[in-house]
Amino acid sequence: MPLTPARSSRPRMRDVLARPHVAAMLAGTLVGRLPTAMAPIALLLAVRADGGPVLLGGALAACYGLAAAIGQPLLGRLVDRTLLAPVAAASAAVAGAAFTALALIGCADHPMAAAALAVLAGAATPPLEAGLRALWPRLVPDPRAQHAAYTLDSVSQETVFVTGPLLATGLCQLLSPAAALAACALAGASGTLAVALRDPARWAPNRRRAGHWAGPLRSRGLLLLLASMTLLGVNLGAFNVLGVALADRHASGWLTGLLPAALAVGSLIGGLAYARSPWSMPLARQLLCAAGGYAILFAPLAFTTLPTALVALSACPGLYLAPLLANAFILSDRLAPPGTATEAAAWVIAVIGVGQALGTALASRLAEHGPTAVASVPVLAAALAAAVLLARTDLLASTDTPREKSA
Repeated sequence: MPLTPARSSRPRMRDVLARPHVAAMLAGTLVGRLPTAMAPIALLLAVRADGGPVLLGGALAACYGLAAAIGQPLLGRLVDRTLLAPVAAASAAVAGAAFTALALIGCADHPMAAAALAVLAGAATPPLEAGLRALWPRLVPDPRAQHAAYTLDSVSQETVFVTGPLLATGLCQLLSPAAALAACALAGASGTLAVALRDPARWAPNRRRAGHWAGPLRSRGLLLLLASMTLLGVNLGAFNVLGVALADRHASGWLTGLLPAALAVGSLIGGLAYARSPWSMPLARQLLCAAGGYAILFAPLAFTTLPTALVALSACPGLYLAPLLANAFILSDRLAPPGTATEAAAWVIAVIGVGQALGTALASRLAEHGPTAVASVPVLAAALAAAVLLARTDLLASTDTPREKSA
């Protein structure tokens, strides 16, 4: 897989961080995103703690992810038409109330109420991730620095997926699943408040819009990208269940959080290396190489159930995950019609969420057959994500030249 560094000097991530508002906005969104990494595991463990089956826990986690996937594009379109601050604040209040209620009821004893609350918490997920990614062209106007900005975003996001699973697992092990669900409410509210109080969250969006009901979905290249990102979501959702299946087999609850944390650590390392030495190839080819490398390095996970080996192997595909996500969001911005940047980023986030819900549900159904059966789902999904891009790379090739976009 080519990893040749570009010869031209580019602004680095620390240069991006030094720009006004960037560090504060990024920190706030990272805290506000923690529930997206914590909630699926907290719901799974809450059901298990009450004596419920993995299938019910997987269903609740899938409800949360699917609802978030539906809500994000709608909230993203609302941000494009109004402001980020009020939309994020209102949605965080609703999500926080739902998480608080989940912490107070027994998820296994009241499955229908828990499902309704999981849906509400997911649908009201504040659009911080999409909002920040749509703001990057205005926070960092230099087109050369925007690549570093999106890489910084993807790399820093991995701290969420390192911290989130470990925090949820730790709170469940040391306190209770209710404490983990309450922490989701607290993290979402505090992170959203930090973002909403910053000036960029109140910047008026560019009023130039496509005006079509389909918004950014009119772009065939974006649809191809979304198909691949859906399969990536299936991979990530099934991978969380693999941790639960291994924890049950080996009677070690910490494995639930260690596997996704190992993947995120690998992604953090890979993202830092990618930012330091950007690949010298067109953007569409970078995306394909990242997806291919991710799929190839994921395959060995299907051939072992030893905990130590799986934790080590889980870090390997992560080396390509941050570059994969960074290029996906850059491409989504370039493929989207003017005036739909937030919604386009929200659709990428949404389809990953849909895929996670599907992957969680499918892997949960296979959990009774053991970890090997569960592992087949993320391995196959990673391969298909790369295959979709390989089939129609021509739809992405026109985005290799940067163009001015609205925020």
